[in-house]
Amino acid sequence: MLDKKEVCKRVGNKIREVRTNKGLTIEELANELNMEYSQVSRIELGKINTSIFHVYLIATYLNTPVPELFNDLHA
Repeated sequence: MLDKKEVCKRVGNKIREVRTNKGLTIEELANELNMEYSQVSRIELGKINTSIFHVYLIATYLNTPVPELFNDLHA
């Protein structure tokens, strides 16, 4: 079983991977979601345990199914 820190890190890494594959910067994503740049950065780095709602907003904007952001938790 993964601990909270590892879960946050893996989900954050997946968010960063999807965002960069779509050619977006952290700043662009943050602006579109009306979030602080630093908050999005901390989410991607796994430094904070963000809300489910923020994960939903990020996934929706990235046009990615929410479960895809959690795929790396099964490995």
